[in-house]
Amino acid sequence: MNKPATHVRIALRRLATAIGLLLATAAGAQAEQTFSFDSTSGKLPKTVIPLSYAIELTPDLTSLALPGVETIDIEVREATAQLTLNAINTVFAEATIDDGAQRAEVVTDAAAQTATLTFAKPVAGGRHKLRIAFTAQINKFGTGLFVVDYPTPTGIKRLISSKLEPADARRIFPCWDEPSFKASFALTVVIPRNLLAVGNMPIASEAPAAGDLKKVTFAPTPKMSSYLFVLTVGELERITADAGGVTVGVVTTEGKSGQGRFALDSAVKLLAYYNDYFGVKYPLPKLDLIAVPGGFGGAMENWGGITFFESRLLFDPATNAETARRGIFAIIAHEMAHMWFGDLVTMAWWDNLWLNEGFASWMATKASEQFYPQWQSWLNGTSAKQFAMALDARRTSHPVQQPIADHSEAVTAFDAITYNKGQALIRMLENYLGEQAFRDGIRKYMAAHAYSNSTTADLWQALEASGGKAITGIAASFTEQDGVPLVVAETACDGTAQRLMLRQDRFVVAPANDPPLPAHDWQIPVAAGPAQGKPFDEILLKGSTDIPAGACGDAIKVNLGDVGYYRVEYGPKNRAALLNAFPQMQVVDRLNVVTDSWALVQAGRAEAPSYLALLDALDTGDHRAVWGQVISTFAALNRLSRDRSERGVIQAYARAKLRPVFDRIGWDGTSGDDDTSLLGASLISTLGDLGDAAIVAEAKRRFAAFLDDPKSLPTTLRDAVTHVAGITADRATYDKLLALARNSTATNERLRYYFAAASARDTELARATLALTLTSELPDTIVTGMINAVASAGEHPQLAWDFVQANFDTLLARQGPSFRDQFVPNVMTNFTDQAHAAELAAFAPSQSTRGGRVMVARSLQAIAISADLAARVLPAADGWIRAHKP
Repeated sequence: MNKPATHVRIALRRLATAIGLLLATAAGAQAEQTFSFDSTSGKLPKTVIPLSYAIELTPDLTSLALPGVETIDIEVREATAQLTLNAINTVFAEATIDDGAQRAEVVTDAAAQTATLTFAKPVAGGRHKLRIAFTAQINKFGTGLFVVDYPTPTGIKRLISSKLEPADARRIFPCWDEPSFKASFALTVVIPRNLLAVGNMPIASEAPAAGDLKKVTFAPTPKMSSYLFVLTVGELERITADAGGVTVGVVTTEGKSGQGRFALDSAVKLLAYYNDYFGVKYPLPKLDLIAVPGGFGGAMENWGGITFFESRLLFDPATNAETARRGIFAIIAHEMAHMWFGDLVTMAWWDNLWLNEGFASWMATKASEQFYPQWQSWLNGTSAKQFAMALDARRTSHPVQQPIADHSEAVTAFDAITYNKGQALIRMLENYLGEQAFRDGIRKYMAAHAYSNSTTADLWQALEASGGKAITGIAASFTEQDGVPLVVAETACDGTAQRLMLRQDRFVVAPANDPPLPAHDWQIPVAAGPAQGKPFDEILLKGSTDIPAGACGDAIKVNLGDVGYYRVEYGPKNRAALLNAFPQMQVVDRLNVVTDSWALVQAGRAEAPSYLALLDALDTGDHRAVWGQVISTFAALNRLSRDRSERGVIQAYARAKLRPVFDRIGWDGTSGDDDTSLLGASLISTLGDLGDAAIVAEAKRRFAAFLDDPKSLPTTLRDAVTHVAGITADRATYDKLLALARNSTATNERLRYYFAAASARDTELARATLALTLTSELPDTIVTGMINAVASAGEHPQLAWDFVQANFDTLLARQGPSFRDQFVPNVMTNFTDQAHAAELAAFAPSQSTRGGRVMVARSLQAIAISADLAARVLPAADGWIRAHKP
C-alpha cells in the first residue's frame, strides 16, 4: 500500500484535529429548551421581524435574469439604523423605507449571504414598510429558482421551478431566510401568456400585461418560513379533485397529466387521514403536487405546492413496474406529512431538523401500513434503519439534535441519521407510550404550535402530558447524544429455571487503531421474550438488569419485533438456542438476527465465519426482507474485494447462496406486483454483478428481444435486465442504451438507460460516459449520479476521480456548491485505501465551508472503516469458504 507524503500526513492530522473539535462541540450540545424566538439559534439579528412580503417577479426564461420588487411589512423591535437580511447573487437597485422617507446604502457579504441596509437616521421602533428593487438570477442548477430544459415529442422545452430548503429563498428575493422568521407571502409574477404559474396559494387574479405577457397574482399565504415558498412556471397542465373542500391537484408538463392519476388519488385519501390523525385540518385552500422533469432528484414540501422530481410522482404502466406505486405513495405520504410537521409547525432552527424529517418519514410508513398493509412497509423498510445505525456507529456521527452553525452546515443535516434514525426513534417511542396516547400528544403539540415554531422539548412535553409516562429521559438519551446502544444478552440456568442477564454498552464501528469513543448511558425500552412467543413485561434498561426467562434452554429473543433502536449481542448459550429456533421465528425477528450478526462482524465483535454459518439456516423461500439484507452484505463484500485476491472466492460463494433463491422464483416469477417479484429482480441485478454466467446470458438475450419488441420484457424486470446489459455492454449495446435514453420523454426511462450505460465495465465506454457529462445532453440533475455510476457500478473509481479533478471548475459551475461540499467527498468513498484518503484530505475546495469539512470528515472515516473491514474480514471469509466448500 502506498503511503501519503509527509506534508499530506501532517495535513491529514491537522484536519482530523479540527474535525474532532468540531464534532466534540456538536456532541456537547446543551439540553434542549422549549421554543423562544429571542433565544433561537440563527445568524440574523432579531431587532427587525418581517410580517408580510408583497413580491413581484418578472422571470426571463431566456436570459435567466430575475428582476423583482418587494414591499415588506416589518416590525422594528428597537430603533436601529441598520437592517440585515439574507441575499446572494443579487443586485440591489434601490432600498427605501416608508414610501421613500429614507433611502438605504446596501452592502452585501457574499460569504455570509447577507445584505446590510444602512439608513442615515435610525428607524424608530414600530411597524414600517421596506421596499427593495433588485435583480436576482435563475440558476442552471437545482437551487433557488432554477431552469429545466426537458424533451418533448415536439422538441426541447423549458420551465422554471424552485427548491429553497434549507436556505435558498435568498437566491430569489432578499428576505429573512431563517425558519423562525415566519411571515405571509403575496406573490405576483409577470410571465408569457401561454405559460401556467403555480405557487403556494390559488391564483387570485390574472390580467394581460405588456406585449405577450400576463400578470398573475396569488392569494397571500398564511404565516410560514421562507424556505417553503414555491414557484413553478412552464407549459403545464393540471388535474384536480376535491378533498373535503380542499382542491388537490397534480401539475405536469403537457401531455403527462394522465400519469398523475395515482398520485392524485393517493393525495386525496392521505389528506383525509392526516386531517384526522393530527386533529388540525389542512388549512390552505389548495394542495398541488408538481412534477418537475429535472433540477433536483427528490421532493420538497413547499406549503400548498409540493415539488417532485417527475419520476418520483408520475406512474405510467407502459414504463413503470406496478411495484413503483410503493415508492410513489411513500414519497407523497412523506411530503404531505410535512404540511403539518414542518409547514404548520416548523422547527425553530436547523438543529431540530429531525422534527421535520424524522416525523415525516415515520408518518409515511404509518400511512403505507394503513392503506396498503400487504406491502409490509415496516418490514421491507428495515434497510433504512440499518443504514442509519451504520452511520450512527461511527466516530463522525452526530445527535439527531445537533448544533448547526450556518447554511452550509445545515445542508449536512439532511442525512440518514436525521431521517431514518429519527423515524426509528419515533416508532420506538410510539410503541412505548401506546398508539392512542402518542396520537393524543401529537394533537396537543399541533394545536399549541400551529403557525409557529417549536423545539424537541415542546414535543416531549406534549407527549408526556398525554401518555401518562415519563418520556423525556428516554427520548433525550437517544436524541441529545450520538451513537447506537448495544444490549448484551446472555442466559444462565439455576436448576431448571433460566434468567436473562442484560447490560448495555456502546456499539461502535471503527478502524482497529482508532481511540475508543466515550461511553454513553441510554434509557432503552427493551422487548425480550421467547423466540416464538410474546415479550416479557416491559423492560426499561438503565445500565444492567436480570429477569426470569422461562425454562433452562429456552431460546430468548431480544428486540422482539425489531422496533427498538439498538443492536443485540447474544452470549454463546442463548445464540446457540436461537439458531436452533431460527426457522420458527417471525420473519421480522429472523431479519433482526441476520442484520445484527453482520453488524457485529463489522464492529469486530464477531468473526466473519459466524455470519456466513448463519446463512446456512436461511431457507431459499424466506422473505424478501431477509434475503435483501443478505444481498446487501454480499454487495458490500464484492465491492471491498475489488482488485483483491479474495474476490473470486467471495463471488463464487455469493452465487452459490443466491442462485438457489432465484431458481425457486425463476424468470417467469418476476413479473407480478409482490415481494417475490421484487426479490427476483434484485437477484438478477446482484447475480449479474457477481458474474453469474447463466443470468448474464439470459439477461442479454432478453434485452436484445426487448429492443425488437418492448412488450416482451415485463416492466418489473426492465431495470434489472437493463442494468446487466449495461455492465457487460460492448460499444454496440452501449450505443443502443444511449439511443433509448435519447428517444424517450419519460424521465424514469431516461434514467434507466443513461445509468445502465454509465455502469459499463469497459474502460473506453466509461471514458465516453464521463465525456458525456460535460455536454448539454444530460439533465444537470443526473450528472453527479452518472459520474458516481462510473466509479461504483462501472468499477472505475480512479477514472472518475481523475475526471472530477481535471474538470472541477466546469462541473462546479454547472452543479453548484453541493458538488464541492457533498459530491466530491461522497464519490471518494468508492476507495478503500489511505493514499486516496490523503488525496481527499488535501483537496482544498471541499474544505472551504463548515459543511464541506463535515462531509470530508465523514468520508475519511468511511474510507478508513472500509480499509479495516477489507483487511480483517476478507481473509477470514476466504479461509472459511474454502474450508466450508458450499
